[in-house]
Amino acid sequence: MSRAKINFTMITIIIGFMIAIQFKTVQQPVARDTRDTWELRDSIRTEMNLQKRLLAEIRLQDERLNKYSSEMEGSKESVLRQTLLELRKEAGLTEETGPGIKLTVRPINQALIPGDSPQTVSPITLKRLINELNMYGAKHISIDGERLVNTTVIRDINGETKVGTHSLRSYPFSINVITETYELAEKMFNRMHVSPSIDDFFLDNLEVVISNPNKKIVIPAHVEPITIRNMEPVDEEGE
Repeated sequence: MSRAKINFTMITIIIGFMIAIQFKTVQQPVARDTRDTWELRDSIRTEMNLQKRLLAEIRLQDERLNKYSSEMEGSKESVLRQTLLELRKEAGLTEETGPGIKLTVRPINQALIPGDSPQTVSPITLKRLINELNMYGAKHISIDGERLVNTTVIRDINGETKVGTHSLRSYPFSINVITETYELAEKMFNRMHVSPSIDDFFLDNLEVVISNPNKKIVIPAHVEPITIRNMEPVDEEGE
């Protein structure tokens, strides 16, 4: 076979191969969105509503920032007073009123345990009860009129239980609890009725009576000075 025929045959094969590839490409269907017009419109409407909500939220936050900036520039003294009031509330230095429950600790009827009289409630038992109240949503607590704050210590001194510097000497005494909402007070009331920490008071010949939820529980302000220990000012960087 001559070289011319071989070349012609090779060219023919290449051309045929290219035509086959081109034909396959033309026949290949193009992937496209198969959703109908209404589905596309719903999708666009959803995205537009989302964008509208985001823009409204951004506008609201901008307005709040501008308001705060204006208030701070216009009345720095008022802002400082408001901040001081909030800090005093957080520290327990203001009287609080709100929904909650009242627990009364009193001696068990002497007919149940004759010849025995209550000495004092155990600090461990009392702290276990306070921890459980906190777990169930207590916001403010007072024991026998003594406001509990972060620095309050419940301990035994010479056989006498003290809440801070206040001694629990007479019975009955009350534990007042304020919660965030009345609904939360109702839940706390139900949970404390089956609480094992309530049963612990029987070991001290005492019982705990839980009042019904009340919409107006009053807790006094903390009156003792708050002492901060082991705290020093931080030196400014570079000094």
